[in-house]
Amino acid sequence: MLSIGGAAGSYYLASTQDARQVATYLWDNFLGGKSSSRPLGDAVLDGIDFDIEGGTDQHWDDLARFLSAYSKRGKKVYLSAAPQCPFPDAWIGGALETGLFDYVWVQFYNNPPCQYSSGMTNLEQAWKQWGSIKAGEIFLGLPAAQAAAGSGFIPADVLTSEVLPAIKGSTKYGGVMLWDKYYDDQSGYSAAIKNVV
Repeated sequence: MLSIGGAAGSYYLASTQDARQVATYLWDNFLGGKSSSRPLGDAVLDGIDFDIEGGTDQHWDDLARFLSAYSKRGKKVYLSAAPQCPFPDAWIGGALETGLFDYVWVQFYNNPPCQYSSGMTNLEQAWKQWGSIKAGEIFLGLPAAQAAAGSGFIPADVLTSEVLPAIKGSTKYGGVMLWDKYYDDQSGYSAAIKNVV
């Protein structure tokens, strides 16, 4: 998958036509289309991740529809999103309402109102709200180490004994997403939780 957006920089879609042009560019240069200037050469990615953390909330739904339409050409185009945990997400909430997203990696960190903080209440309430969206699977996004985020780190033993038992029964539970690989390599977090996830 190719992730678009991010926490830094200035980006937005100005119109439905702009969304169509971006979808065409992504298809031709990263997915199943043809372009003489593919940045990754012959590599063909299978989807696009929407990590929209700024700009405007307009036309991301259009982009999702245009990208999803390419699935009719024979190979599925997977769509995922990485919203912040306050519900609904300020930037990508409208796009998620399309029901086109296969995976939603909700960032339950750096957001005190909905992250784990000396108890499950905030996180569990937010998790239930996220479970109501029309999406394939919902993932619990967490920092892989205390240093990986400003707040929201959950020690592995607390995650496996308290948090996961409370959310794994939800029908859309897909697993845990960690930020990021560097910190996971340092902390061994994924190894500590993999048998319970």
